[in-house]
Formats: sequence, structure tokens, C-alpha cells
Amino acid sequence: SMRGKTVIITGANSGLGRAAAAELLRMQARVIMGCRDRARAERAAREIRAEVGERAEAEGGGELVVRELDLASLRSVRAFCHRVLQEEPRLDVLINNAGIFQCPYMKTEDGFEMQFGVNHLGHFLLTSLLLGLLKNSAPSRIVVVSSKLYKYGEINFEDLNSEISYNKSFCYSRSKLANLLFARELARRLEGTGVTVNSLHPGIVRTNLGRYVNIPLLAKPLFNLVSWAFFKTPLEGAQTSIYLASSPDVEGVSGKYFGDCKEEELLPKAMDDLVARKLWDISEVMVGLLK
Repeated sequence: SMRGKTVIITGANSGLGRAAAAELLRMQARVIMGCRDRARAERAAREIRAEVGERAEAEGGGELVVRELDLASLRSVRAFCHRVLQEEPRLDVLINNAGIFQCPYMKTEDGFEMQFGVNHLGHFLLTSLLLGLLKNSAPSRIVVVSSKLYKYGEINFEDLNSEISYNKSFCYSRSKLANLLFARELARRLEGTGVTVNSLHPGIVRTNLGRYVNIPLLAKPLFNLVSWAFFKTPLEGAQTSIYLASSPDVEGVSGKYFGDCKEEELLPKAMDDLVARKLWDISEVMVGLLK
């Protein structure tokens, strides 16, 4: 049971985030859905309530709350956190789930390459601003959704904004490697606070994350068949997020990487403490935490 616990999930109106929101509501958590599109989020919340049944909320346990959060806007991230800090007496779990996948070259409101800006920097600022509340609510947990595709990424400090060259696949991988390095450095900084940080890969899941991936029209039926046969459902893909958010098995466990609810090994590049610290320092400047 997650009764009495408050959970924030970014990107909770579809895919993995929506599946996790429904399950944690079922466990009677108070779930705050941080979503960019308020109308779509409200619709998802109505559907989740219908699925899980109003009972979870009616019994005084679970609750579903929609809040606007655009990770491509540092202004929006700050406004979201300001409201959370004003309204929420506690925060037990933060699930950094939202992501953008292999989009054409675009920039966020603040001028960052979109995938790095949303997947890494937006979550970096969000987590930083909510850390005080997480510490005051300890034991609490931070869950970072990464991807196995981190293996193809490199942190190039000379071109973090991809202005010299842009490859949408490489830049997605870079943002997911950044997630892992961030989780590692954060876990180190939070030792002894009662706040744990763990990262995960969900596997290959049927979600709308791949909306920018071009599949030739003739190949679509085959792709759909393969995805139904071999890809995980959003609920299956969300299991590790739910596990890290709620299971007593990982109480006190921090700085680890999981797949299918089991700890997995990372490549050395995702455990490079010097790169992790440098990325942290640069990220603080990029999001305006340090002048």
C-alpha cells in the first residue's frame, strides 16, 4: 500500500507514466501527474479513475491530481515546483519519466537542444527544486527512467547543445546517458539523507514515444505486428518504475540501475564520476541554479 504517500510522475498522461500512475493510484497513493498538455492529462486522469474505479479515491486513500508541467520550459518547471512546495506537505516519490525520442532538431524555450533540454535539463531543475521537500519527507525516493540506448551516447562537453552537429539517435542516447550520470552523482550527494536515487531501463515498450520515427508506409503493418508480438505493453514496461517507487525490497538501496525489477550492470561510461560531476556543474549553470 502507498496510502498516505505522495508521488509525482512526469509525463503521466500516456505510455509508461500513465500505467505507473494507474498502478500507484490502485495502491492508494496521492499521484500528481506533471503533464505538458492539460486537456490530455485531464482526459487521461478521467480514464484512469474509470479503470481503477473511483473506489481508490473514495476510500480516502488514493488521489489523482493534474498539474501543468512543460519540461521544455524552465519557467514552467519553476512554476510547477513553486506550486508543489506551496501545496504539498510531503513528497515521497519523484518519478522522472517524461521523455522525447529522436525528434528533428528543435530547441526548447530556453534555447537548448530539445532532447537534452527535456530529458536531462528539465528533470535536473525539477529534481533540484524539489530536493528540500524530498529530504523533509525521508525516507523518500527518486526514480530516473533512462534507456538501454544510453550505450550509444557520449557526453561531448564541446557541443552539449548539438550546434556543431546533430544526429537525433545519438542525441537521444546522450540524454539517456546524462540521466544515468545525473542519478549517480545525485545518489552520491544524497548519501545519509534518507533519499534514495535509482535509475532503470523499461525495455522496448509500445508507447507514443516513437512518434518522430519514420516507418515506411508499406512496412507499417509488419512493424505493428512485430511490436504487438515482441514489445512490452506500457504496464509491463512500467513495472520497474512501480517497483522502485513502492517495493520494500529496495528500501535504502541507492545509486543502482535496474531492468525488469532486477539490478543490472552499467557500462563504465555511465559510472564515470569525473564526467558526472562536470555534467552536474555545467547543468547547474545551464538551468540558472548557479550564475
